Amino acid sequence: MNRKFLIVYLIAATFTLLLIIYQLITSYPALNLAQLILDSIICLFFYYLAYKTYHEKKDHELM
Repeated sequence: MNRKFLIVYLIAATFTLLLIIYQLITSYPALNLAQLILDSIICLFFYYLAYKTYHEKKDHELM
């Protein structure tokens, strides 16, 4: 993974997390669980990509 995409992945994941919070607040009584689960999976995927680009072993081999 290229480390220059770390900031892009973090921005995308944080934006998706804010979108989830916004959807929870605006549609509280009638939640769309399918959309919330899909957004949560996308958010976790981007945080995972950010983790994989940041976390390297001491010998610079990706984990």
